[in-house]
Amino acid sequence: MSHPTKKQNGLTIKILLGMILGLVAGTALFHLPASELKGFFIDGVLNAGGKIFIASLKMLVVPLVVVSLICGTSALGDPKKLGRVGMKTLGLYLCTTAVAITIALIAAVSFQVGSSFQLTSTAAYREEKAPSLWDIITNIVPGNPIQAMVEGNMLQVIFFSLLFGMALALIRREHTERLTAIFTAINEVIMKMILLLMELAPYGVFFLIAKVFATQGFGAIKELMAYFLIVTGALLFHFLVVYPVLLKTCSGLNPITFFKKMRTALAFAFSTSSSNATLPVTLETAELEMGVHNSVASFTIPLGATINMDGTAIMQGVATVFIANAYHIPLSMGDYAMVILTATLASIGTAGVPGVGLIMLAMVLKQVGLPVEGIGMIMGVDRLLDMMRTAVNVTGDVVVTCIVAKSERELDLKVFNR
Repeated sequence: MSHPTKKQNGLTIKILLGMILGLVAGTALFHLPASELKGFFIDGVLNAGGKIFIASLKMLVVPLVVVSLICGTSALGDPKKLGRVGMKTLGLYLCTTAVAITIALIAAVSFQVGSSFQLTSTAAYREEKAPSLWDIITNIVPGNPIQAMVEGNMLQVIFFSLLFGMALALIRREHTERLTAIFTAINEVIMKMILLLMELAPYGVFFLIAKVFATQGFGAIKELMAYFLIVTGALLFHFLVVYPVLLKTCSGLNPITFFKKMRTALAFAFSTSSSNATLPVTLETAELEMGVHNSVASFTIPLGATINMDGTAIMQGVATVFIANAYHIPLSMGDYAMVILTATLASIGTAGVPGVGLIMLAMVLKQVGLPVEGIGMIMGVDRLLDMMRTAVNVTGDVVVTCIVAKSERELDLKVFNR
């Protein structure tokens, strides 16, 4: 597939323009008096346009993951290499998540976020049961792979696709040439579908951003300014300091070049607030822009969209300290250690969809004995923060992918530096 540099640059500019126009239009709608016409635009036009765009991206996620993983795994050939890639990827994802939540806790404790509040118990947040670690582990193996694909259970889909690809690699090549060629052709078709859908991205981004600011405005941020700024600061530190240092130290790649090539994926992640919806674009960025071979990217990117939640972990760390201070409940060093461990492991079970981080936050709060209803206090600004932390999550996926690919000599430096 040809390298679409000029086309990608033009698309990125259009997406950014769509975001700006969406912000302006949404803010203008927010300040208009309530009327049927306002409701028609917000709940009708903007809501429908955003949902159609998200659905069109999600439509390709399961086929893309299945076909791309099968092609990539079968191309690796050696199961030992797959195991080596898997261990490196999982280790890096868990380490970056642990670092992220540690940064969040240090920032939140240093500024004593939430200490000015006097919260009492409310019913503002309806607690939902979060899966336990053992449930997550046992649910990795699908009882019915077709059902897993229908329900979008990504860990089960990844497990089945890896197993299928490994089996394909272990069978004598002359017996599988035709099947491999079919999967490769389907993979090309799906990638072409992604490119076609990306042409509609500026319009989808406009609808999504306009809907957020038409319903939220900037007023919600004022009441929780300290919380909002500390989460934003921790996200920016992880994004602009931790990732570049990690990329340069572990792979020697130029962080500036990396971030230039991440523009389109970041715009998608920010506007959709969903790692899964952004997955097709993230995979295309890793392969076509960064030069990562499909055999690595097809494994690390879907896995990252499922288990790598650095941005979500940062929100959970700051929110935990905020709620503890707001209720004036002291936390010990052991409690902070438990928060780091629980949030890191919880990231494995956090689906890459908007708002699910709040459900996993309930699991973290219960581990350290904090009132779950405190989540109701931060829900007002979470939608805006969700957009930023999804961009951080997606960046982490591609950073780890580049590091692993470079270590396995599966990264084309000519493409990366182009």
